[in-house]
Amino acid sequence: MSETMLKPKSVFECFAQVNKVPRPSKREEKMIEFLLQYGRGLGLETRRDEAGNVIIRKPASAGMESKPTVILQSHMDMVCEKNADREFDFDRDAIETYIDGEWMKAKGTTLGADDGIGVAMEMAILADNTLKHGPLECVFTRDEETGLTGAEGMKDDFMTGKYLINLDSEDEGEIFVSCAGGCRTTATFHYEEKPTPQGQFFVSLCVKGLTGGHSGDDIDKKRANANKLLFRFLYQELKKMPILIADVQAGGLHNAIPREACATIAIPVSMKETIRVDWNLFAADVEEEYRVTEPTIEFLLETADATPTVVDRKTTQGLIMAVQGVTNGVFAMSQDIALVETSTNLASIHMVPERKTIEINSSQRSSLLSARHNVANAFEAVFQLAGADTETGEGYPGWKPNPDSHLLKVAVAEYKRLFGKDPVVRGIHAGLECGLFSEKYPGLDMVSFGPTLRGVHSPDEKLLIPTVQMVWDHLLAILENI
Repeated sequence: MSETMLKPKSVFECFAQVNKVPRPSKREEKMIEFLLQYGRGLGLETRRDEAGNVIIRKPASAGMESKPTVILQSHMDMVCEKNADREFDFDRDAIETYIDGEWMKAKGTTLGADDGIGVAMEMAILADNTLKHGPLECVFTRDEETGLTGAEGMKDDFMTGKYLINLDSEDEGEIFVSCAGGCRTTATFHYEEKPTPQGQFFVSLCVKGLTGGHSGDDIDKKRANANKLLFRFLYQELKKMPILIADVQAGGLHNAIPREACATIAIPVSMKETIRVDWNLFAADVEEEYRVTEPTIEFLLETADATPTVVDRKTTQGLIMAVQGVTNGVFAMSQDIALVETSTNLASIHMVPERKTIEINSSQRSSLLSARHNVANAFEAVFQLAGADTETGEGYPGWKPNPDSHLLKVAVAEYKRLFGKDPVVRGIHAGLECGLFSEKYPGLDMVSFGPTLRGVHSPDEKLLIPTVQMVWDHLLAILENI
C-alpha cells in the first residue's frame, strides 16, 4: 500500500499535519496553538479553556438544524517513547511515518495515532462542508496520557452537547460503554551514599527488547515487565551474595508496561563468574517462560566502571525485596463479564543521585473503587515495610455503562447496516476521559470507538489503515442519523 492509497484521504492528510506538531503530554502548547489557528482559519467559533482544552463549534448542515448537538472528543497529547538507538527530540521533531503492508508505523518512535488519528478525524469533519450532521462541538483535551488533567480541569459549562463520541479506542468493531478508574502510587527510598568496599566487581545488567504496551488494555496479555524481571534476578542473587546498587534506571512512563530495565551493581570479586553463569541460566529460563509474548527479549551483562560510592546496604536490600514482592499485572478478573477488573503496573524505578533517592512509580486500575484502593494499599504496604515513603494520588473515576443509551442504539444499528454484522459492545480496562465527563456532565450519553491500533505507548505502535475508513463511515452515519 502506498501513501497515495491512504483512505479517507482527508483524514490521513490531517493526521500528517498533526504529526508535524510536537505534543508531548503536559507540553502541548504548540498543539493548542495549531488547533486554535485551524479552527479560526475555517471561520468557526474556537476557544481554549483555562485547562488548555480546545473546542471548535461547527453549525449544523442545511436541513439538520433540529438535530441534537453531538460532541466529538479526542486528546491532543501523545506518549513519547523511542528506541534507545533512535535520535529523536519529541519537543522539536516531526514523527516520521511509513507504510508496512496494511499498517502505518513510525521510525523508531511511538506513532502518535493514540490519539492523533482521533484528532485528525475531527479536523477532517470540521473542514468538510459536504457532510450531513447536526450541530457539532469538536473537543480536544490535553494531558490525557499522564494525568487526565485536561478533562479534570474542564468546567461543566465548556461542552453543551447531549451526546459525546470519544475517538480514543483501539479496536475497530468494538464500541466501548464503560472504563476502569485509576490512580498512581509512588514509593521513595532515601538512601545514604557509602564508600565502595574493597574487592568489589562492578557489573551492568540490562533486560531489553520486550514488547511493552498499554498498562491497562494490554495488562492481561501475559507480557513481561522488564523491572520485575531484573529485580527477580537480583533477589535470586541476593540470597547467594552481598549486592550493592550503584545505579538503577528501569522503565518509563506510568501508563506503559516497561520494555527496558538496567542496573549497575557491585558484588565481591570472588562472585563475578557465579553471576555470569546465573545470568545466562536465568535468561534461558525466562526466554522459555515468555517464548510466545516476548520473542525479542535480550539479556545483557557487561563489566562496568567502578564508582567511589554505592547505595547503602539496607536500602539496596529493601528495594530488591520490595520489587520482588510487590504484585504486578492482573490482580482480579470481573465477576460479571470477561474483563480485567483490577490490575497494577510497576512502571519505573529510577535512582536520582542529586536527591539521594530511588523513586518507584506505579499505576493501579479497577472498575471498582474499593478494589482500586485495595491494590494501591497492597503496593504501599510492601514498600513501607521495606523502608520507603509512599503516596497514592486521588486518581480518576471509572465510567459506568448506561443501559438506556440512545447513542449506543444508533451506533449499533448503523454499524450493522454498514457492515452486515453486530459490533462488540464492551467495557475497557484502560482509563478514558469519559469517566471524568460522566461526573461533570451526569446526563451525557457517551460511547467510545476508533480504528485498530497495536503496540500503543511503545515504539511498536501501529495503525491498521483499512479500519480508518470503516470508523470514518460509521462515525458519519451516526452523525447523520442520531
